[in-house]
Amino acid sequence: MNDHHRDASATSATEELNPASASCSEKTEPLATDPPLRPFFVLWGGQTLSLVGSNAVQFALIWWLTAETGSATVLAMATLFGLAPQVALGPLIGALIDRWNRKLVMLLADGLIAVASLVLAGLYISGVARTEHVLALLFLRTLGGAFHAPAMMASTTLMVPERLFTQIQGLNQSAQGLQLIISAPLGALLFALLPMGKVMFVDVGTALIAIVPLLFIHVPQPKAKPGTVENKTVWQEMIDGFQYLRRRSGYLTMICLAAGINMLLVPAFSLLPLLVLDRLQGDAAQLGWITSVFGVGMLMGGGLLALWGGFSRRILTTLSAMIAMGLAVVALGVTPAGTFWWALGSMFAIGFIVPLVNGPLHAIIQATIPPDFQGRVFTLIGSLAGAAAPIGLLVAAPVAEIVGVGAWYLAGGVMCVLMGISGFFSPALMRIEEKDGTTA
Repeated sequence: MNDHHRDASATSATEELNPASASCSEKTEPLATDPPLRPFFVLWGGQTLSLVGSNAVQFALIWWLTAETGSATVLAMATLFGLAPQVALGPLIGALIDRWNRKLVMLLADGLIAVASLVLAGLYISGVARTEHVLALLFLRTLGGAFHAPAMMASTTLMVPERLFTQIQGLNQSAQGLQLIISAPLGALLFALLPMGKVMFVDVGTALIAIVPLLFIHVPQPKAKPGTVENKTVWQEMIDGFQYLRRRSGYLTMICLAAGINMLLVPAFSLLPLLVLDRLQGDAAQLGWITSVFGVGMLMGGGLLALWGGFSRRILTTLSAMIAMGLAVVALGVTPAGTFWWALGSMFAIGFIVPLVNGPLHAIIQATIPPDFQGRVFTLIGSLAGAAAPIGLLVAAPVAEIVGVGAWYLAGGVMCVLMGISGFFSPALMRIEEKDGTTA
């Protein structure tokens, strides 16, 4: 975390680009007061391995919906069901995470996903599984993730020294890329070789991979300030989260940027199977390759962020990468019919840039928000930024049926570029890394 003067502005921001890489070695020197990293990496490793199988099953489920229905509306609904828990329940979930034991939250979330997958496996084996059953499972999986992800992110803050936040986020982004590289072709293989009932048993097994290491790891709890939990209801704590953000215009600006991008990019990528099916005349294998190439890009981009750490002011890394990502999305939107290599190149570029957008942003949130507020603020930011995605999905499905999905990639890419440029001209966003200010 770097200290900056209150009068920092977009015009002076670019002056800090050059010395950033020189500070990387200083930020990563081990200190005697650092917490031991072994417990975190044991926890992180179990979760990462579990997500490989879980994402493979998710891929198989989405392709099953595509093959069964061929409908943009169904795919949009699948994404909408996946967003609903986070958007609708995020503030409540965050307040509960700040009150409850975070290790127990993660265990219960993983257990919910395992039970839901076991039920769907029984429906498939009985021959009665239908589209609405798959949508219900996607909802429950996302509900579990809505508890698990912020609990894991907030726990990371107490298990890893602050100077390593950006590098850890780079590792997280690389892990997501690795998961995509493996899980997409694995999901296509599972779909081709196994009945869906047996595919769902894979999901149950991967949930156990996450649960077992977590049982033996100490996950620290934040030390609440006197009077902040004992004397307040969960509803009062939710209001505290809203007030925390309301006093910090930098976060409000960031939420507005993310909401605008989500409204266009989330629908665009939820319809990727149709882009493969219609524009590229492809099948599940080609969708798997495109998803894997995206993962290769994320792996490499996350690795770069883990080694480099980004510019000394993290927000500059995010905004610069946002502009580049918009251009790559535009390139995907203009993919010529049947040109598979063009789509592969565009998806690799998008994947490479995504960690440079998300990693520094997550590190900013971890570094500037007090640990006992992080559950509320993480989920509230996710809810507010994600609330625009369902609006886009409701519009995207009928429009895609009429004019094709390419138009949404073009619109989303252009919006991403404009949002990134506008961020440099927002003084509040440029001051977002100031810990104690109420205007940042």
